[in-house]
Amino acid sequence: MEANAADHMSMWSLISNASLLVQLVMLSLVAASVISWVMIFQRSTAMRAAKKALENFEDRFWSGIDLSKLYRQAGSSPDPDSGVEQIFRAGFKEFSRMRQQPGVDPDAVMDAVQRAMRVAISREEEKLEQALPFLATVGSTSPYVGLFGTVWGIMNSFRGLAQVQQATLATVAPGIAEALIATAIGLFAAIPAVIAYNRFSARAENLIGRYYTFADEFSSILHRKVHTKDD
Repeated sequence: MEANAADHMSMWSLISNASLLVQLVMLSLVAASVISWVMIFQRSTAMRAAKKALENFEDRFWSGIDLSKLYRQAGSSPDPDSGVEQIFRAGFKEFSRMRQQPGVDPDAVMDAVQRAMRVAISREEEKLEQALPFLATVGSTSPYVGLFGTVWGIMNSFRGLAQVQQATLATVAPGIAEALIATAIGLFAAIPAVIAYNRFSARAENLIGRYYTFADEFSSILHRKVHTKDD
């Protein structure tokens, strides 16, 4: 008797006996959780690669290498993970293009360079923030989706009581238990997504800040370069 009750209250038994709508809620939450974990691993790998590429390129940039040589090296073997390299290439390419035009004002050259680097930074920002909106959505909506499944399951349980002459805990418990599983799955999907979103947002913000810092420093070097040539 007790063994049958335990089997009836097992996790898989509760899920399989849940109503179709509650099962669909559980399935959608499990799918959202799986996709979230895939994106978490992908973003974690991408963030680590971007940070490592940034540090490697900054070491090369500040080593005293000629900027033209560094530009050629970056063009011949570009690193797709290096956002700062893309910013450098965009800025130096625009600088070289503007300097080849006769009679161009130095301030116009620098304005063009800064615009080119801002566009490159915006592109890198989009790359860094990929999948973050999905993680934010999963983190904010999953508990409510799970709660919806719980409320629906409890409503079904109470509707079932109308067909029973004597209501006991054994009658109500399976329905309530299966309904609460939906909330548990919703929290299971939401908590890692929220943690990952906050962590990746902070890391992306840090990298973007370093991109802007590099762009400012690079602009200062090019500013001195263009005014030295004019003098």
